[in-house]
Amino acid sequence: MSLSPNIVFNSSKSPTIGVEVELQTIDSDTLKPIPGSPKLLDFYGETMWLKKELLDSIIEVNTMICNDVSEVRNDLSKKIKDVIKTSNSMNIDILSMGIHPFMNWKDAKIAKEERYLSFLDRMQWVLKNFIITGLHVHVGVDSGEKAIAITNGLTRYIPHLIAISASSAFHDGQITGLASTRTKIFEALPTAGIPHRLLNFSEFQKYMRTLQRANTIESIREVWWDFRPHIGFGTVEIRICDSVPTLEEMVQIAALSQCLVVALSEHYDSATQLPLLDRWILAENKWRATRYGLDAEIIVDDTGKQETLKESFNKLIEILIPVSIRLGCNKELENLINIVNNNKAPYIRQLKTYKDSNSLNLVIKESVKELKESLNEY
Repeated sequence: MSLSPNIVFNSSKSPTIGVEVELQTIDSDTLKPIPGSPKLLDFYGETMWLKKELLDSIIEVNTMICNDVSEVRNDLSKKIKDVIKTSNSMNIDILSMGIHPFMNWKDAKIAKEERYLSFLDRMQWVLKNFIITGLHVHVGVDSGEKAIAITNGLTRYIPHLIAISASSAFHDGQITGLASTRTKIFEALPTAGIPHRLLNFSEFQKYMRTLQRANTIESIREVWWDFRPHIGFGTVEIRICDSVPTLEEMVQIAALSQCLVVALSEHYDSATQLPLLDRWILAENKWRATRYGLDAEIIVDDTGKQETLKESFNKLIEILIPVSIRLGCNKELENLINIVNNNKAPYIRQLKTYKDSNSLNLVIKESVKELKESLNEY
């Protein structure tokens, strides 16, 4: 194994945004996952904005580097619209949910690429269960040291980001009882989950080199923390969210991510920091949001004090509104409050559809419809 010669953070001068959306390709008639990714990649050819993923039934759409959420919205709407139009001509529909409701891992087809096959050889059954899709947001940061501090600070908001994006309450044809089943599946990887609290960028470099020398990872890309510094892009990457059904929800999560990173960056610049929660508290809060979604109660300090996630979310948005006004995304944050206070998170809508119809097919059809209708507004 060749070690990365240098682990250098390519800093970003401004808090730019990049969004990666993992989407599922399903048969328009049966609604089952099908290997649509190779067909789409053949159609579009080599491109930076459309990427293969672990499974042949998943395709990733990437934005360009955007300055604000308005650019994110315009970019994503054009690209996803185009992918849907092309897919529909092949009798393929596009689904944006954390897990396909009745897919089984035995039906999944791993993409035939050396990187994925090598990883499968090491991870075995754990990786075979990765029938999941997520939404990743990159926000530009101007130094590696700051990226570490922001990554540490973001861990307080794990439950908030899980609850508003939770879109995987079904698995293998069953209601799991979890708001985000994808979260628990992803945690099975040895290098996934809550990031280790590191003191500085030097410790991050040491950690990554140790993992490589120990043959734990082949490259830094195989550390899939909920939040991580992305040295190549010069960003902090928020990876914890499920794929969500509508364009506006994608944009709102991007807005919240940008505001959180900028607010924590300003704390760093002013030599202040929010109190960091103990790791066991972070793990407990993550579980509660994974299980109960917006109805969770979370621990807010080391005395065991609790508050409802909704209450905490409202307080957070109130703090972030001045930041959002400067960044031009206050409307998106206000819409998030509406989702939280009125129980409109994706998993809630999907469970209601199932309760009313007793049909997973209808849950899938509604999600496909939601995505198309959200794009038709632009």
